Amino acid sequence: MDWITDHVFKPYPELLIFLTVAIGFLVGRLHWKAIGLGAVTGCLVAGLFTGWLTDVEVNGTVKSVFFIMFLFALGYKVGPQFFRGLRKDGLPQVAVTLAVCLSGLAICWGFAEMLGYGPGLGAGLLGGALTQSAVIGVAQDAIGGLPGLSADQITAQQNLVPIGYAVTYPLGTVLCAILLANIAPRFLHSDLAADSRELAAELDAPADDPDLSEGYYEVVLRAYTAVNGPIGSTVEQFEQRQQAAGRRVYLTRIRRDGRILDHDQQTVVERGDVLAVSALRHDLVELDPATAIGPETDDVELLGYRTEHLHVVAAEKAQLGKTIAQLRREPFMVGVFVDKVYRSGAEFPYLLTTQVERGDTLLLSGPERLVGPAGKAIGKPVPTSFATDMTWVGLGIFLGGCIGIPALTLGGVPISLSTSGGALIMGLVFGWIRGKYPTFGNVPPGAQWFMDTFGLCAFVAIVGINAGPSFTSGLSQAGWGLLLWGAVATVVPLVVGLLVGHFVFRMRPPILMGVVAGAQTTTAAIGAVNEASRSQIPTLGYTIPYAAGNVLLTIWGAVIVALLG
Repeated sequence: MDWITDHVFKPYPELLIFLTVAIGFLVGRLHWKAIGLGAVTGCLVAGLFTGWLTDVEVNGTVKSVFFIMFLFALGYKVGPQFFRGLRKDGLPQVAVTLAVCLSGLAICWGFAEMLGYGPGLGAGLLGGALTQSAVIGVAQDAIGGLPGLSADQITAQQNLVPIGYAVTYPLGTVLCAILLANIAPRFLHSDLAADSRELAAELDAPADDPDLSEGYYEVVLRAYTAVNGPIGSTVEQFEQRQQAAGRRVYLTRIRRDGRILDHDQQTVVERGDVLAVSALRHDLVELDPATAIGPETDDVELLGYRTEHLHVVAAEKAQLGKTIAQLRREPFMVGVFVDKVYRSGAEFPYLLTTQVERGDTLLLSGPERLVGPAGKAIGKPVPTSFATDMTWVGLGIFLGGCIGIPALTLGGVPISLSTSGGALIMGLVFGWIRGKYPTFGNVPPGAQWFMDTFGLCAFVAIVGINAGPSFTSGLSQAGWGLLLWGAVATVVPLVVGLLVGHFVFRMRPPILMGVVAGAQTTTAAIGAVNEASRSQIPTLGYTIPYAAGNVLLTIWGAVIVALLG
């Protein structure tokens, strides 16, 4: 091992970083039901191990690059949802998020003062107990600016942050998931599965409606020979009869006497015509086309017309605020289906009553000649592109870093956003601008994943490598009592959020569980809640609190250092 360390890892520490990340992602795949360590914790644990084993130090600039990239991507992803939550309809969820985050900060600060923890262990306790990985970097930056500490003292305190986090995070994640998915519903006398079904029905999304769990329409295309119902009717009249019956069934093409006719809504169907029928699967089954139209046939050329899947960013004022049900009744949506809805860069489990908001991305599908006009009527069609607008990203990170440099002084302690905090704020602003004006600033999902997930994982891997040699002494200094106090610091804010949401805002249990999971930014918890609900309904309460919680808990990393410094 000494030979590898001396001849490989010390001369080329970048190789150790990638090896650590590889091990970390492998460890992060370990799961029990819906609960797992995750890639971030896996990379931190792997970093502590490889750092302890090799005693290699990685340059701090490399660490900062990954972290500032992660924070900008985080802000960019949640920006539209964060500002949307400040509007009236999102304020109750934001209020619960504030209750969770403020109580979490208060109890972690109180425990740290009571137990004599310094800013390093105090910040690690907060980051792990409240399951917010970004606290590690923000707190370490803040510790670096504390006055009156020697370089060795700063390094020692910075190394205690990931140690405190590593001890408290796994149990914090498990407790959050178990409490919200299993224990809290019982105290609220709620059957999450039954309540989710009831809430879905109230939102015009019955349990067997594909709008509910997966959020997409299952579109089918079939060919039938006209011998019954549509004969003598125009294409438009046939489709209107189906619409009146609550079915979305369209005649997209007609073959007559061996020739495919140009599409015209006023074409009259004649006996023997072969009709291309596009519909939702359950609507077609309900129609029983063999009786209502005629026998099914196979016509490769007739059914082989070009279809398109087009991402459209909602921007047209006339369509904003309409529900999905209202939108699909518009004339331009004839033959066009909404497959998915994305909000804040993530797939949103929309319902028939979900309102289309500015910046939402709708995935439309249907014949190419119909999808394009429908996209223009809704907003800005966005052709699939894998190119990232690096001018936009680079400028955002630079400007964010600049606004984060200036510091105010509070009680002799310099308080600033730091370059990382500035990058988070500018990411929020740039993400919000992109949501409103989607013609520039493209950062495709793959690039966002790389900056967000890999950026954070590489950062915590480096943090672990640098802290590894002092891990044993740091853990003995913290004591295993840190595990107990971390568990209490996880549970108390969750209970506060549940009480505020239930008694003050009267939130329904499935939505409330999603709100509290989002406020504590615990992805494993929303997965466990959805599993217990057998539904995606709780996710409707997750997005706004998740955005607000990410911002607040990240900032808390600097706040608790100032309070304990």
